[in-house]
Amino acid sequence: MGEISELFWNASIEEMKQGYVYDKANEVYVCLACGERFEQGRIYQIEDAWYEAEKYTRIHIVDKHISMFNYLINLNKKLTGLTDLQRSLITLFQNGLSDNEIVKELGSGSASTIRNHRFTLREKMKQAKVFLSIMELAEERPKNPASNFISIHRRATMIDERYNVTEEENDKVLRLYFKEGPDGPLSEFPRKEKRKIVILRHLIKNFDATKRYTEKEVNEIIKAVYADFVTIRRYFIEYGFMDRLDDCSAYWVKL
Repeated sequence: MGEISELFWNASIEEMKQGYVYDKANEVYVCLACGERFEQGRIYQIEDAWYEAEKYTRIHIVDKHISMFNYLINLNKKLTGLTDLQRSLITLFQNGLSDNEIVKELGSGSASTIRNHRFTLREKMKQAKVFLSIMELAEERPKNPASNFISIHRRATMIDERYNVTEEENDKVLRLYFKEGPDGPLSEFPRKEKRKIVILRHLIKNFDATKRYTEKEVNEIIKAVYADFVTIRRYFIEYGFMDRLDDCSAYWVKL
């Protein structure tokens, strides 16, 4: 899970727009929306048609995620920085509606109000470009573990100060609770929220992000490092690291 999250956050704007990156080391195309991988050189079949890996990756994005616009616009508002109204307006803009058509669609406001929103959002885009350039230049300096924050998993149910954890803090927590090494066992499950995030983020790496598990399989993997598998499994769901079917017949990692 951590690997996919890093690929997403390290992707360029163009890669985010296209929805996938090429992992040269493993010779695979990786979908940024779900993490599914497609091997370079392999031919994929859809009914009577055959596609090389990159083309099939594009088809996968449309088939599974509708579009990258749809995926990105529906990310947590803490990640997009958009209000519900802004998200709705941008969706309507993307659909090609005129100002007057948007007024009818929303059932309120005026054409001049919509034009003001268009202007404000375009200014926000300009500011975002400048801010991105500033931060990328700042990040070019050697990274200090004491100030470099761990990545937030994209399906986090609530993004707040609990995720304000540096790599240095992350390593300290792991050493504190995995006294015999990172492979376990876990000595206890912490009460502090930040520490819970660190432990859950580490434990979810024991699961294959491309696989679906039965509840029994989930329990067995957790029990290998911590006896109270019910608590860990519950927090995996609650904190957005994992999802399941309503009847609990299948569990999977949320990327």
